[in-house]
Amino acid sequence: MQGLEDLYREIILDHYKNPRNSGTLEVPPAHQADGYNPLCGDEISIYVNYDGERITDIKNSGQGCSISRSSASLMTNAVKGKTIAEARETIKTFKRLLLLDEEGEKSEPVEIDLRKLGELAALQGVSKFPARIKCATLAWNTFTQIVDELDLQIDGAND
Repeated sequence: MQGLEDLYREIILDHYKNPRNSGTLEVPPAHQADGYNPLCGDEISIYVNYDGERITDIKNSGQGCSISRSSASLMTNAVKGKTIAEARETIKTFKRLLLLDEEGEKSEPVEIDLRKLGELAALQGVSKFPARIKCATLAWNTFTQIVDELDLQIDGAND
């Protein structure tokens, strides 16, 4: 088990030191949301371009601890190219990984196929440290604001 924990630690540190999808979008993003964790001072902005079917580009900028920054990097990798429904399912799975329900409340463990999560599985250990869960979910909750906005636009277009 120690080998797996070391691998997860390496993934988190790699995404912290070499964040993916970092910065802002050159083309003005179709959607942007900002998040802040007042408990530790982590800040994030998420920028998304959406073509009506898929998330075509996503970037993040901000400052924060290694868990917050690496989670944002992992999240952008995980949802880029997905539909809104697929992105919402990824959010839901990630929250289950941290033993949270869809509203972010503590929930009972559920079985998750970690192989399907890829590098996201590296954040599973955060569930053992309740004080760090807000760090890990900051980017995800901020991205959820954009997903909710896009859902409203899609529903409005279908009316």
